[in-house]
Amino acid sequence: MSSSTDFSWADFLTRTIADFGCTTGTLHRLDPADKHLKLVAHQGIPEALMPIIQSIPVGKGIAGVAAERREPVEMCNLQTDTSGVAKPGAKQTQVQGTLAVPVMDGNRLCGTLGIGKLVPYDFTVEEKERLLGVASGVAARLLPG
Repeated sequence: MSSSTDFSWADFLTRTIADFGCTTGTLHRLDPADKHLKLVAHQGIPEALMPIIQSIPVGKGIAGVAAERREPVEMCNLQTDTSGVAKPGAKQTQVQGTLAVPVMDGNRLCGTLGIGKLVPYDFTVEEKERLLGVASGVAARLLPG
């Protein structure tokens, strides 16, 4: 049996990705000092993208837009998306169906949680609500200090 000090963000992300039948994922923590989302854990992200996703400005890219809007941001097929929300480099993930949600502690933004599939996919309302619930369940733990 593990104590709460043994909590691993990588394990949390791996379980969340598996629970949703996905292959990739990211977890970012909001840094209030510079209003950037700082990478906490990732899975299935190409090494070439790591410098780009280490620090994401709120409002930029899929995670940044989810943080800014404080609501889920979804793309059925990232590879063919023309909305301008996804950054050009995001296509390198080979992810198609993607969903990012804000990690909220009440009304306070703590970060973002994103998952992706390698096939085109429309996440259901129930899946979006479930991922929001997973995210809010760890929000207080994601905050520094």
